Amino acid sequence: MQAAEAVDLSLYVRPAEDGTSRMDLAIDGVDCAACLDDIEGAMKACAGVVSARLNLTTHRLAVVWRQSDIDASGLVAILARAGYRAYPFEQSRVEADEQRRSLWLLKCLAVAGFAAMNVMLLSISVWSGNVGDITPETRDFFHWLSALIALPAAAYAGQPFFRSAIAGVRAGKLNMDFPISLGICLALGMSVVETMLHGLEAYFDSALMLLLFLLCGRYLDQTMRRRTRAAAGNLAALKGEIAHRLSEEGAIVAVPVAALVAGNRILVRPGDRVPADGCILTGSSEIDTSIVTGETMRAKVGPGARVYAGTINFDGALTVEVTAAGEGTLLDDVARLVDKAGEARSRYMRLADRAARVYAPVVHAAAASTLVFWLIAGASVHDAIIIAISVLIITCPCALALAVPAVQVVASGHLFRAGVYLNAADALERLADIDTIVFDKTGTLTLPEPHVSNAAALPQDLLAAGARLAASSRHPLAMAVARIAPDLVPFEDAEEVAGAGVRAMVGGIEMRLGSASFCESDDGTAPSAPDVSLIHLRHGERRARIEIRQNLRPDARETVDRLRAMGYELRILSGDRPEAVLPLAATLGITNARGGLDPAAKIAEIEALRAQGRKVLMVGDGLNDAPALAAAHASLSPITAVDLAQAQADAVFLGERLAPVAQSLDVARQARSLMRQNLGIAVVYNLLAVPLAVVGLVTPLIAAAAMSGSSIVVTLNALRMRGVPRDPASQTPERKSPARLALVTKEHRS
Repeated sequence: MQAAEAVDLSLYVRPAEDGTSRMDLAIDGVDCAACLDDIEGAMKACAGVVSARLNLTTHRLAVVWRQSDIDASGLVAILARAGYRAYPFEQSRVEADEQRRSLWLLKCLAVAGFAAMNVMLLSISVWSGNVGDITPETRDFFHWLSALIALPAAAYAGQPFFRSAIAGVRAGKLNMDFPISLGICLALGMSVVETMLHGLEAYFDSALMLLLFLLCGRYLDQTMRRRTRAAAGNLAALKGEIAHRLSEEGAIVAVPVAALVAGNRILVRPGDRVPADGCILTGSSEIDTSIVTGETMRAKVGPGARVYAGTINFDGALTVEVTAAGEGTLLDDVARLVDKAGEARSRYMRLADRAARVYAPVVHAAAASTLVFWLIAGASVHDAIIIAISVLIITCPCALALAVPAVQVVASGHLFRAGVYLNAADALERLADIDTIVFDKTGTLTLPEPHVSNAAALPQDLLAAGARLAASSRHPLAMAVARIAPDLVPFEDAEEVAGAGVRAMVGGIEMRLGSASFCESDDGTAPSAPDVSLIHLRHGERRARIEIRQNLRPDARETVDRLRAMGYELRILSGDRPEAVLPLAATLGITNARGGLDPAAKIAEIEALRAQGRKVLMVGDGLNDAPALAAAHASLSPITAVDLAQAQADAVFLGERLAPVAQSLDVARQARSLMRQNLGIAVVYNLLAVPLAVVGLVTPLIAAAAMSGSSIVVTLNALRMRGVPRDPASQTPERKSPARLALVTKEHRS
């Protein structure tokens, strides 16, 4: 990783008109939400800093400050004194660093697991021998062999905790990793002393098991965060790199998109992405606006119409006057909404981390007080230290640390079998809080791919030939027709006419598929429903009017009824046309439905519900849903969603059915109940075990056994979770395909 001091920070500073400057920094050493207070507090205490917001998911710190009071290098130095290393935020660099850290944690976990298993085998031999006929020489040999395995293994596997503890001490604070590191080091040190003094017991196994449990939790947390960060840069792929700017003389000049400013005139050719927001001066075409509205149908545009960066121009060349470029486009507004909502969500776990902050001083005080008490009471230094170590070990937060993750692992397994993949570590907790569910329409309540709705009423031979002709076109309606017979080979001489349709000679007679005018159809009958689109087919004198619509998911009505019976309030917020949204809402019995909403309007609706005290679950699949997914209390997306929507969603689900939404909420409710029970078990364990350790009734060996026993109890309690009901109908062809499942698993592991 490149040192921050070697980078020219001024290149990353963005001055503003009000005299302030902004810079985004990547922060190393952020392991939990407790770090958020340290970092933001250090920044806000600095003179000249206007605001500082840390996103725990991306580890990006957005700082706004006055350059007249402090420069960028001064901000980095303040963070260094607080124990955190900062450098300019670059998505690719941060992702590479996180991948290296994840691999490092996995290596530490593997070393701890290998060593713990081998030392435990030796310890079992000693335990059984102590009540039998083991010789002192054999016991010492096993202890020295355990030391030979444990000491180098702990030195390597404990690095994530040791480094964090040392950095905290240097910054003048004691974090959660300090008592963990202290307990491990003291247990190992006293084990060596006991071995040298030919003692009956050593505690190498306790130290290694403690490391193994804690590394499991840290690696799982790191994996969850990486999965969320993996697609954070996908918006950049929607921005073109080159724009074709028109000079005053009318010449076309290729320039970087970053060089565009408001007032420039640009040429957008067919097939190009629009590089900036603007207004059409000349030309007409069809634009794919799905990233803005979620609407699957292309929008016809002409002079005076607005277009947005990231949308795709399909048919005609357009001359556009730029109204917003750079960071002022709608696409960048979407990115900012996502970041802002992510920053707000990152504070959800603060309460638990505040409690964790109290843990370190309480444990230190208890162990130190125990040591002093026994020294005053006349105990030897050796015995007093052994009792103090017992207190440190028995108060190890393994049961507390496993109380929630153990349930999460079991619940995640149940959801995996139901075709649901969790993206966020605290998703189950937030899903259990939900009282209101907001659905997007297109691709969420409906299947993502449109289909021919009147196929049975059409001549089958003519429809099959039309499907073969449609295979030569990439138009969404033609693709829906082509899916009727996906194995047919397209006609070799097929020709697509931009904005009209596709044609070919079939049996010596021209066949056409496309618009009514292109097919010379005089059928002026309106579509049978507002959400139906028409495409015409003509072969000589034979004609057919093909109706295309999006199907509801096969169990949509059943799932909606189930959710309503579970007590949830249901709403629809869609970017699709109101005339297409309202009939679908009526079919499902959802009375509160709105269409024609852009991303900001969806955010406003969710914020209004939040102001009423509601906990909102957003279920959506489009790029335009990403900010709403991030802003909602919890979120779900189908596996067919765009990458950014999946990145912002707390979970994604497979298959064509909507049942995983209800199943996720059911499992989350069970999980919350078990989490609370486990936390109660951990509290009761500490209330009973700590006094026994303080009065000297517990040796480090018994303390380690008690600590492990409490961990086993909370794990067994987590295993009591009911499984997700098996639904044979949910086993769609997609779910049955090993290749598809492998692909999905690979996508979500990357």
